[in-house]
Amino acid sequence: MTDKKLLLRLNLLFFSFLAFGTSLFSQNFDALEYRTVGPARGGRVTTVTGVAQEPGTFYLGASGGGVWKSTDYGTSWNNVSDGFFDTPSIGAIQVAENDPNIVYVGTGSDGLRSNVISGKGMYKSIDAGKTWEHIGLKNVGQIGAVEIDPTNSNVVWVAAIGNAFKSNPERGVYKTTDGGKNWEKVLFVSNKVGFADIELLPGNPNVVYAAAWKAERKPWTIISGGSADEGGIYKSVNGGKDWIKLKKGLPEGTIGKIDLAVSQVNSSIVYAIVEAPEGKQGLYKSINQGKSFKHVSDDIRLVNRPFYYTNVELDPTNPEIVYSNANPLIKSEDGGKTWKEMSVPHGDNHDIWLNPNNPGLLIQANDGGANVSFNGGKTWSTQFNQSTAELYQVEVDDQYPYWLYAGQQDNYTTIAVPSFPPSGVQNPGSAWVINTGGCETGPAVPKPGNHNIVYANCKGRFGVFNKLTGVEKSYYVGASNIYGHNPKDLKYRFQRVAPVHVSPHNPDVVYHGSQFLHKTDSDGYSWETISPDLTAFEADKQVISGSPITRDITGEEYYSTLYSIRESPLKEGLIWTGSNDGVVSVTQDGGKTWQNVTPKKLPKGGRVESIAASHHDMATAYIAVDRHLLGDAKPYIYKTTDYGSNWKLLSTVSNGIPSDHTSRVLREDPVKPGLLYAGTEYGMFVSLNDGDSWQSFQQNLPVTPITDIKIFRGDLVLSTMGRGFWILDDITALRDAAITSSEKKPHLFKPDNTIRYRYPKVRTGGSFPKYPRTAVYIDYYLAEKTEGLQLEILDANKETLVTILSDSTLLKSSVSEEENMDLSTTFRYVNTKLKTKKGLNRFEWDLREKGPWHKEEKRRYKNGPMVPPGWYTAKLTIGDTSRMQDFEILPDPRVKDEGMTPELFEKQHSMQRSILNLLTEARQLEHQLEKEAKKLELEDADSAKLENIEMALKELKNDEGAYPQQMLVAQISYIYYMVNSADQVVGEDVIARYNELKTMFAGIKNKVQ
Repeated sequence: MTDKKLLLRLNLLFFSFLAFGTSLFSQNFDALEYRTVGPARGGRVTTVTGVAQEPGTFYLGASGGGVWKSTDYGTSWNNVSDGFFDTPSIGAIQVAENDPNIVYVGTGSDGLRSNVISGKGMYKSIDAGKTWEHIGLKNVGQIGAVEIDPTNSNVVWVAAIGNAFKSNPERGVYKTTDGGKNWEKVLFVSNKVGFADIELLPGNPNVVYAAAWKAERKPWTIISGGSADEGGIYKSVNGGKDWIKLKKGLPEGTIGKIDLAVSQVNSSIVYAIVEAPEGKQGLYKSINQGKSFKHVSDDIRLVNRPFYYTNVELDPTNPEIVYSNANPLIKSEDGGKTWKEMSVPHGDNHDIWLNPNNPGLLIQANDGGANVSFNGGKTWSTQFNQSTAELYQVEVDDQYPYWLYAGQQDNYTTIAVPSFPPSGVQNPGSAWVINTGGCETGPAVPKPGNHNIVYANCKGRFGVFNKLTGVEKSYYVGASNIYGHNPKDLKYRFQRVAPVHVSPHNPDVVYHGSQFLHKTDSDGYSWETISPDLTAFEADKQVISGSPITRDITGEEYYSTLYSIRESPLKEGLIWTGSNDGVVSVTQDGGKTWQNVTPKKLPKGGRVESIAASHHDMATAYIAVDRHLLGDAKPYIYKTTDYGSNWKLLSTVSNGIPSDHTSRVLREDPVKPGLLYAGTEYGMFVSLNDGDSWQSFQQNLPVTPITDIKIFRGDLVLSTMGRGFWILDDITALRDAAITSSEKKPHLFKPDNTIRYRYPKVRTGGSFPKYPRTAVYIDYYLAEKTEGLQLEILDANKETLVTILSDSTLLKSSVSEEENMDLSTTFRYVNTKLKTKKGLNRFEWDLREKGPWHKEEKRRYKNGPMVPPGWYTAKLTIGDTSRMQDFEILPDPRVKDEGMTPELFEKQHSMQRSILNLLTEARQLEHQLEKEAKKLELEDADSAKLENIEMALKELKNDEGAYPQQMLVAQISYIYYMVNSADQVVGEDVIARYNELKTMFAGIKNKVQ
């Protein structure tokens, strides 16, 4: 992200601290940044387009990941909406035909899933996506289509579906004639009827077709369609001033979602895919600009889950070639009479764009991302280069380094990715994504103490996955397939995202939720039901989902199920549950007795997304409730201190979280009481005072829903619904009492204990995923911009190992990697200086002490040995005043298991220093002799001395040219590399070789003295 984008983001999302005195950090937490760790594979892409004038340029719009652009035929993708858009949900993208720099984007996906993210109106770019401006229509909800007049890019049409979860008067068709400065609603049916698509007639953009759609999503059903008066196709021939309803040949009764396509080479031909009752659904075709239609095909594949798919496109050069995006992607070459399936990298298809100058060059969108084809769809570009994964939750295991687990929407199984490179691989972006059982919904919960066992879920089906064998054992509660049922008839109602929770007291005890709480202590072999129905179970919500035309019963709409489970970490048997219809329950005796403790002032029916049982007080718990599926976007975060008898609302109108930021998750810090983290529909917030006030904690995060939060080993770990996993390394400073101090003076925070990982030999091939080098994070606060800072790292004897300055006259901070062919490896040269800005600053010390001397200043003292495990001190000097904080560096547990002891670490370190000193002496002697030789050559004197020096240099340094014989300095570098590459017992050969080289160096030195 550019600095300009980041600044704009911070301006958009910044919310200041309120009501609890002056804080050191009322400005911001800019020094703390999140990093993305994947997965690399894309998530749902709802719209795509290309640029006819620039064949390699394409745009994709993700359902929760924003707008991305490729300029190399899909080989790589970069996000272009971060920092500008208020929502990551994209419905339509159009590029002006007469100027590829002009791009319009309509937000709000048209696939009205229960997790669809609301739109926030229209955006425009006049520089091909470098910058964006919001141009209105903020309240129109989901946007189904955008069309630009090909003769005038200031004339733009928008089809607004509306708010997905309630009626709203902003539904309709809109038009601007001044590039978005002003909008006119030119077609409106009702508060319940919006428009899914709009098309302009080629050659005459005043002729317009619009597809009306009555649509609304409820937690328990999807409404797609209505009476003939509530849907259908409209046409205007005078630029939207007047409209007629096209009826001849179209369904006369109930009608649902419609998508349109007009031929670019024969404007008389219009196609429509129509959701309608059985026998009337499918493809309709007009050959007279809509005066009449003929029902061409009732192939059920054309209207497979129409609320979610329904997209028809034509070959721009041949109106008989028709594409239908649904599940599967199908193609007709005879005007829709017959169809054949096309193979794409992923199912669940949403959009396709074909280059009008070369229809064999196309881009296609599906639930796995976007993919480009050069050959009409025979082969496709990869989807493992766009980090737009939709994740439902995050769990972490207890291995070193730890891994992150989740259900990924439309992945075949749950997944896991590492927090730090665990090994050396060829392609980290994709190689470090592993399958962990279950399916797309998850969760996947690794067993404490044995990370190879994962409790995985798939839409209520519980499994036990073994990572060593790749096999999953099935232990479904009730062993009954619940698909397609009316929920009232089910013995066990499981939500699509059914919760799984492992007891913090016993890793063999696992809880699982239907409408009841189930418990196993035998890895699912047998289950015990330990509760009554813990939901509201209102009769009118127990219906077959999908009306009035298309059934859609995947478990997503099963209402009155458990959605969250948490056992208190302080007391075994104290268990909290939350249902997706708004009920909070608690037992204090392991399920023998239960109480309904739903907050009295909480509006009914919301989804209890998360429960956080306090780490500090048994009677305390927090809940986050989501009511956006009921048309209420407000955040509902509550706290109880008396086992649920009374609750306090922590998300008031004025305490920091905006009223449209639906609450998704809340977690309490396990170390510091009162430190809370909240994830919302549009980002992260933090409270340092137990929820009395909140501050944006978005930092460099993209705008996207935060679906889950874990605090683990001092890190803040997030899952998102559209941008994968993110980690904020080391939140220790937030736990320091000084974080809320009112004193206006500098402060050095105590660094967290740091595990001493070695970075494996991996070439990441770019900036994704973000894997940090091992570092001690040293945070410090400056009351004002301060020059002349000095940071020292002291060992246990208080001797200085490293000194870092803020002097801007020194080398600029930089990182470079240079290949050394002699050693067949790549060295990394890091130059850093201290930041001096007012507020919170962070320095990352790489655990390396001073390296060997080098004649090139940028390499001098770099790549020193890693310090051994032990206690160290950070000393920050500002002027005449110093501040000191101790911290510990811990060994990598894997290395410890190999047998490395403190004594062995010290022996290795002693050898490293000895070789380092020898290398420094040898390099300095070489440099000194080179200067002397040059001087003697210029003076043309003392030829014997010059000859002696040249002989010594031949022994010290390599000759120029390819593959020279390795001489003394290179030989010392060789063994220095050997003893620094791993934590190990130093081999006998190295010791012998060191002594040999030391003797050789002494001999050379004596010759020239």
